[in-house]
Amino acid sequence: MFEKVLFPTDFSEYALKNLECIGEIPGVKEVVLLHVVDATHPSKRGWTHGPHVENAKIHLEEQKEHLESLGLKARAKVDVITAGDVTRTILDIADKENVSLIVLGARGKSIIRGRLLGGVSANVMRHAKTDVLIMRYKLTESLDGKPLEKFCQRIFSKVLLPTDFSEPSTAALSFVRNLEGIHDVALEHVVSKGETQEEIEASVSEAKKKLEEIGQEFSSKGIIAKTHVHVGDPSHEINSAAEEEDVSLIAMARHGKGWFRELLVGSTTFAVVRNSKRPVLVVKAK
Repeated sequence: MFEKVLFPTDFSEYALKNLECIGEIPGVKEVVLLHVVDATHPSKRGWTHGPHVENAKIHLEEQKEHLESLGLKARAKVDVITAGDVTRTILDIADKENVSLIVLGARGKSIIRGRLLGGVSANVMRHAKTDVLIMRYKLTESLDGKPLEKFCQRIFSKVLLPTDFSEPSTAALSFVRNLEGIHDVALEHVVSKGETQEEIEASVSEAKKKLEEIGQEFSSKGIIAKTHVHVGDPSHEINSAAEEEDVSLIAMARHGKGWFRELLVGSTTFAVVRNSKRPVLVVKAK
């Protein structure tokens, strides 16, 4: 369970909306609110970050009170850095606080390009030693160009679980199976290799059998399980399945098969997170 959550915020509208979702995380009891003031590039006028720091403390205190009203324990922290970067600071604090989850927003430059992954979120996902939840919103462009709808309510209720049957993927499935609040899962495998049609069909058949066995394990927990096998590009098929099934969350392992050839985060996982329209939980292999 995610008893202790780190929530870095830049006080943007997107970050404030993400705060509304904290109470939906299974098992959450304590939240560490963090704002990092980047003072690594001093101004010619000298120290100019004083007002920023004080405003951050005020905003964090308001957010702390909001979380406490939900029955959660909350602490607020403003960290001013004069060296290093924001990502490293977030990761260091996550380690020191021994958090079980980092919650971040995936920020784009506009609603139209809203699926692109922000630099800090991408780097935290790459290097984190714990699970990371990248929040997404169902963006509907109104006349004034503001997003209207978000994923938040019962975010863990209907989960898409991609698997390539590797050890990290199997561990992620086991971890998610024991989370509270999950009612439905869609198990997804994508066949991405095959020299002949016969070879592809054999891989599809084998995958269906494996998914059915995994589905029975979820059913034994009282969770409704559906299985899907597709052929094509894994990240594209996974995100397409998420839309077709209208899931509330995609949960997948940090690495898959051949992870030792991939740098820090598996290429499929990163591609899914970068292009997804849904929140994505990246499960770190324990």
